[in-house]
Amino acid sequence: MKRIGCVGDNCVDHYRQTGEDHFGGNPVNVAVYTRRLGGNASYVGAVGTDSRGAAMLEALRGRGVDVSHVHVDEGSTAVTYVEHINGDRVFGDYSEGVMAQFALTEEDIAFLGSHDLVVSGLWGHAEGYLSRIRQHGAITAFDCSDRPEDPAAQTALPGTDIAFFSDDGSDDEALRQRLRQLAAPGPRIVVATRGSRGSMAYDGQRFYEQGIVPCRVVDTMGAGDSFIAGFLHGYLEGLDIPACMAAGAQCSAVTLAYEGAW
Repeated sequence: MKRIGCVGDNCVDHYRQTGEDHFGGNPVNVAVYTRRLGGNASYVGAVGTDSRGAAMLEALRGRGVDVSHVHVDEGSTAVTYVEHINGDRVFGDYSEGVMAQFALTEEDIAFLGSHDLVVSGLWGHAEGYLSRIRQHGAITAFDCSDRPEDPAAQTALPGTDIAFFSDDGSDDEALRQRLRQLAAPGPRIVVATRGSRGSMAYDGQRFYEQGIVPCRVVDTMGAGDSFIAGFLHGYLEGLDIPACMAAGAQCSAVTLAYEGAW
């Protein structure tokens, strides 16, 4: 079975209205959604020695995610404070905790390089390692979130095979231009998620568009990460780009129907 390595940030999403904690973070979510799709996934990051860190690891093990290379460092696990307003999530204060000092070891790099594909994101402190991971033979992917011009994204793109970002405001022609620009540093495929407008992708030759899968929206937390997981799982299964986009949309629809990322 193909394996996806997910590296970078994790956090506890604390919902202020309910007082509930939900686990998340871009690569954590992608790992869990990959397992939901029947894939094999590992997560590499850092949690603290607090109860939230222990609960995070227990939850990931319970979902079948390999956490053998997670760093458990003295201190607190990252926390994001979330407001839930009309089915949408609004991020408040963020405490990065031990993730602020996260760095990969040589063993981590080799471990990740043994996977078929490795994915990270904007706040994962892993952007500088992607080229080295790729040298071990892994395909690399990176989520630029809504800030592809961010220095971390610009560092990642030359070492990235498949890049993702979100843009629900640009018109079609402006978005095509953005996709071309982000492909220039090296990614073979660039994908923009557009919220209710679906997604658009570019492979250096042509553009592809995909609509959403209609669903009841309970909470948008994790929707973009779900799309990434569905797309990458399909890619490793040998699907073409339109089919990967459709798989991403379907995976997002599942996540939108419940509260929390997973």
